[in-house]
Amino acid sequence: MKKISLLLTMAIIFIAGGCNRGESGYMAHNFITADTTGFQKDGKPYRYIGTNLWYASILGSTGEGGDRARLCKELDNLKELGVTNLRILSGPDAGSLLANPAKPFMQTAPGTLNDTLLAGLDFTIAELEKRGMDAVIYLNNAWDWSGGYGFYLKQCGYGDSPNTNVPGGYSSYVDYCANFSRDTTALNMYYDYIRQIVSRKNSITGRSYKDEPAIMAWQLCNEPRPFSPDNKELFATWIAKAASIIKSIDPNHLVSTGSEGYIGCEVDMELCERIHADKNIDYITIHIWPVNWGWAPRSNPDIGIGNACLESGKYIDEHIRLAERIGKPIVIEEFGYSRKNNESGTGIPTDSRDIFYRYIFERVLESDRIAGCNFWGWGGKGRPRELVWQQGDDYLCDPPHEPQGWYSVFDNDTTTINVIKEYTQALNR
Repeated sequence: MKKISLLLTMAIIFIAGGCNRGESGYMAHNFITADTTGFQKDGKPYRYIGTNLWYASILGSTGEGGDRARLCKELDNLKELGVTNLRILSGPDAGSLLANPAKPFMQTAPGTLNDTLLAGLDFTIAELEKRGMDAVIYLNNAWDWSGGYGFYLKQCGYGDSPNTNVPGGYSSYVDYCANFSRDTTALNMYYDYIRQIVSRKNSITGRSYKDEPAIMAWQLCNEPRPFSPDNKELFATWIAKAASIIKSIDPNHLVSTGSEGYIGCEVDMELCERIHADKNIDYITIHIWPVNWGWAPRSNPDIGIGNACLESGKYIDEHIRLAERIGKPIVIEEFGYSRKNNESGTGIPTDSRDIFYRYIFERVLESDRIAGCNFWGWGGKGRPRELVWQQGDDYLCDPPHEPQGWYSVFDNDTTTINVIKEYTQALNR
């Protein structure tokens, strides 16, 4: 009878989703789920103001670039601010040296993964769980600062990605990247990579990634784009296939596209709706970059802040209507605003950035469709040494190809931090 009672008790706990400790000593709890308007965590509505920390797995490693003490400090500081949702990169892939790619590389050849960086990802996931924090992990990149499309295309004989810093360079890059959706070999390499990562067992917690409570979602790619109007069908097909592969390995976690919204879909809302309506995609993602998208002048972002908020509002509203049509929540998972006079570094005023952050945070607070947001991004204790990142420099949220300190929020950006804290507190009241 005692044995039967014990088995019944264990079954009831499992069915009810109760908490228990595995052999690893880490606490297991319910996974984050999505419904038509939002997320739930541990039986309660889950809404958040989060950040981007793409370099977390590098800091979490014990090899080149590793700094576990800094990672833990950054996590503690973010937790204190009420920022508990982090969007991170699984790891950079080897890309064209013309792109000044992030290093060290997770993948230097198809299927050959860096064990030290994998352990860094393990460590990051474990440390997030200790703090009750959650991760969205993206597995590819349309841009070559972390290899991304360019890594797979180079393996298929397309050569290095074109230099975007020369006249006509961006157009050449677009033409180059358009090959990704078309090349079956490149896509199969990518599918194999996501299988390797998603099916991994964490060397620290002892659990398979599919059983890790600190993972909120897998993300197919950072800002996936067709890069050609002719690629729309192929683009939608690979999005659907990648999502189905992840769900077949890991039915416990959410899956998202990483899309910017319709701007990343050849400015085609119908295509944006199609990829997000897929049965294996759990929520809609959008990104908002007013200065990059010409909604405010680069030379003087301060004078354009009013129009930046106006155009951002229109963009948000269009995607809210999309969300209502397909019955899924939205996350504004990237948004940023540059410093005064578009300068980069520390100690430069952030008046317009603070206004823009307030605007986005208010939209999250007032909407029953926007479930969360992740500002871009957390630079924390890091400091830029030069305008251009070089190996050995601190990792910031500004990728190596961008001016260092352009969009990063440092731990001495007092006014921005006060805005963040104000709204995380308001959201959790």
